[in-house]
Amino acid sequence: TTSTLPHSSVMNILTLCLVGLFSSRSVEGLSLGFRQNQAKTPSTRRSILQKASCFGIAIAAPFIHNNDVANAADAQFVEVGQQERPPNGEAPFSTLSNGVQIKDFRDGAGASVKSGSKVELTMKGRLLNLNGVVFYDTKSNDPNGFGEGTPLQFTVGDKTVLPGLESGVIGMSKGGIRRIIVPADVGYGAFPGLEPKPLTDMEKRALDSVVKNPRRDQTVMFDVKVERLR
Repeated sequence: TTSTLPHSSVMNILTLCLVGLFSSRSVEGLSLGFRQNQAKTPSTRRSILQKASCFGIAIAAPFIHNNDVANAADAQFVEVGQQERPPNGEAPFSTLSNGVQIKDFRDGAGASVKSGSKVELTMKGRLLNLNGVVFYDTKSNDPNGFGEGTPLQFTVGDKTVLPGLESGVIGMSKGGIRRIIVPADVGYGAFPGLEPKPLTDMEKRALDSVVKNPRRDQTVMFDVKVERLR
């Protein structure tokens, strides 16, 4: 049988990750390469990958077994918007001209999202300044009570959603899964009233705790799947 790590060992792993995230110049913010609270310098690819590993360990630590420790850094990829594991041979994040960072975990099929496209997305949003706390989940919008949720619907270019999210979905196809990292100046820092808006009181409080606090990094991360495109 496989034995689990003692609680003290798990805490040591988490502590090392958090110390690493907060204590060097290569760290511009929490998880996956973002600006630190006080600093506004752009992220580097190296810092993205370094912090992505710790983000995965922090999420998976309670379930890490002795023979799985070497693979703990990959734990963040077990769940991408509650979809599926990414393919082997992970590609690095790509940075768009507006600072948005994207990484595809599964290619879709058919036409690609472009300006004017009407899209339906299932997605989950996380606050990286709060160790990945969820502030938006389409499954929370569940009026029928069947647990399926309701996709976020919008037309690309209609200015109803965050500019960073719009640019992040450009080029996706139906069935595609992508991780999108949105900095504050094309996200909630500059456009706090745009979609996606939290769907529960708990999610709203989580987002407000970052957006309404200028000392916190307002960079957010979305895991997105294109359900429909027309």
